[in-house]
Amino acid sequence: MSLKSTLFAALAGLTLAAPAMAQEIHVLDTYARSASPMAKTGAAFMLIENIGDAPDRLIAVKSPAAKKVELHTHREQDGVMKMMHVEEGFELAAGETLFLQRGGDHVMFMGLTEPFEQGKTIPLTLVFETSGEITLDIPVDLERQPKEDHGHGN
Repeated sequence: MSLKSTLFAALAGLTLAAPAMAQEIHVLDTYARSASPMAKTGAAFMLIENIGDAPDRLIAVKSPAAKKVELHTHREQDGVMKMMHVEEGFELAAGETLFLQRGGDHVMFMGLTEPFEQGKTIPLTLVFETSGEITLDIPVDLERQPKEDHGHGN
């Protein structure tokens, strides 16, 4: 096979494989909050849409806004709801939406480096298994009530 044919075949293979590798992740309706200006913890909430044709997984989160940032959920343990770190991350099926919401799955900030203040933004990087990193500026909204979570919070 000639060099030209080999290069053409390689280019065609990459071109055909690209759609299968590409992920389409959209992050919507983001906000962060803490319980009070003196709080040492905070949380972020959002909708994450996978409009691609392959599943992905949110595996980690990063932010300079806290000493530790983790993916958390609420689970019942011995009849009591407890918040816990989700080490394996959250599955995001093709064509589905992941709801990070109050009282459910969310991003947890522990050891805030400065208070969450109304109107400020918090830098946050979402790390996906396939899609890589998406960096966002999350607005702080201390006034938002759970009923405003589009029926997904409590």
